[in-house]
Amino acid sequence: MPTTATTQLGADQNTAPRRRPGGAVLGAALLGFFVITLDALVVNVALPSIRDSLGGGITGLQWVVDGYTLMFAALLLSAGSLTDRLGARRTFGTGMAVFAVASVACALAPNLGLLVGARLVQGAGAAVIVPSSLALIREAFPDAGQRAKAISLWALGGSAGSAAGPVAGGFLSQIDWRLIFFINLPVGVIALLLLAHTRLSPRSKQTGFDWTGQLSAVVAMGSLTFAAIETGADGFTAPHVLFSYALAVIAAMVFVLAQARGKNPMVPLALLRSRTMALASGIGFALNVGFYGMIFLLSLYLQQAKGMTALATGLAFVPMTVFTAFVRPTAAWFAARFGPRMPVITGQAAMVVGLVLLAVVPSSAPTWLLIVLMVPVGAGGSLAVPALTSLLLDHVPAERAGTASGVLNTSRQVGGALAVAVFGALAADRTQFTEGLHTSLAIAALAVLITTAASFLLRPPPAPDMRPVGSRA
Repeated sequence: MPTTATTQLGADQNTAPRRRPGGAVLGAALLGFFVITLDALVVNVALPSIRDSLGGGITGLQWVVDGYTLMFAALLLSAGSLTDRLGARRTFGTGMAVFAVASVACALAPNLGLLVGARLVQGAGAAVIVPSSLALIREAFPDAGQRAKAISLWALGGSAGSAAGPVAGGFLSQIDWRLIFFINLPVGVIALLLLAHTRLSPRSKQTGFDWTGQLSAVVAMGSLTFAAIETGADGFTAPHVLFSYALAVIAAMVFVLAQARGKNPMVPLALLRSRTMALASGIGFALNVGFYGMIFLLSLYLQQAKGMTALATGLAFVPMTVFTAFVRPTAAWFAARFGPRMPVITGQAAMVVGLVLLAVVPSSAPTWLLIVLMVPVGAGGSLAVPALTSLLLDHVPAERAGTASGVLNTSRQVGGALAVAVFGALAADRTQFTEGLHTSLAIAALAVLITTAASFLLRPPPAPDMRPVGSRA
C-alpha cells in the first residue's frame, strides 16, 4: 500500500530511492534498538559495582535503572508524534546523537546524583530512537510482508542487545563499571553513518506541539514511579508518598483532557479508542513487567543471596538471552503460518509458565535450575513482541506509525519502570529478600496471565485498502 509521502513523490522517486536505502535503513534502525536494549540490561548486573563505587542503597539503585526507563516512557508519546511531524530520518539522527553524548556523561559521572541525571537524558534519547526507527522501517518497506520480516530483524537487534547486556555488564564491571556506558559511543557512530546513506523522502508537518500533554505525561509517570520507589523506603502512608500518588492521578486526568480538547494532541482519540491499540498496550505493559522485573530482582538475588560475582551473574543470563535471540527471527514465520495473534498468545503463555515456576522454586534450589527457568520468560517475550508490533503497525496508516509505536512502547517502558519500583519496594520491605522476590514474580505472572486471556480479542490485520485509523482497529 503506498504511503501518503510516496504518493506525493511520484513514480520516478518511488522505485530506486525506495529500494536502495532499505539495507542502510534497517541497519541503522537495528543498531538503534540494539544499543538502547543493551543499555537497559547492561546496568542491572553492574548495580552492585555502582553501589560500591558511588554509594547508595536499593532506592538509589532503583533510580539508576528507573531514571532511564522513566524518561524513556514519558517522552515516547511525544517522540512518536514528533517523528510523524518532522520525519523519521531527522528524528532518529537527533535521538541517537543525544543518546551517545548522554552515555559519555554517564561514564564520567562522579556521583550517584549526576549518574541518575545523565540516565534521564539517555532515556530521552532512547525515547526518540524507538518510534523513529520503526517509522524508518515503515517508510522503507511499504509492503506488509517485507515489513514484517524487517521488523523481525529489527527485533533481532533487541535480542542481540539482551544477549550481550548481562555478559557485557558482568565482564566490564569487573574492570570498571564506567565502561558499560562508553561502549554505546561506537555503536551510535556506526548507526549515524548508516543513516547518512539513506535517501528517504523528508516529511514535515507544520503543526503545533502538545506541551500540556507532554508535561502532564512526564509528571504523571514521574510521580507514580517516585511514589512506588519511595513506598518501599518510607511506607505507603508517608506524606510525600501520598502526595506523589495524588499528583500522578491529577496529571493523568490533565493528560486525558489535553488529548480530548487540545488542538494538537500527541495521541489522537481515534487511536486511543482503537481496540488493537488498547490491547497491544496492555500486553506490552505486562510483558515488560515480567521480563524487566525478573532481570532486576535476579541480578541482585544471584549476587546477594547466592554470592555470585558480577561476571558469573552475567553469564547466568546467557542461556536465556541466547535462546531468545534464536526465537526472535522465527516470529515472522510463526505469524505468517498461524496468524499474528498466535505468537502473541503463545509467547505470553510461555512467560507465565516461567514466572510461576520461578515464583514457587525454593531458595535451596540450585542456580542451574533458576537459569533454566529464565529461558521461557525471555523466549516468550521475544516471540510475542515482534508479532504484536507488526500487528499494530498493520492496523495504522504510515502517517500514524510513529505515534502508534510510541504508544505501544510507552506502555512497555511504564511496565518495566513500575516493575522495578514496585518489586524493589516489596523486596526492601521483607526481612528476607527471597520472600519479596517470590511475591513479585507471582504478581508478574498474574499480570501476564490476564493479558494472555485478553489476547484472544485481538483482530487480524485489515485489508490493504484499510480505512482511516480508528475505524477498523
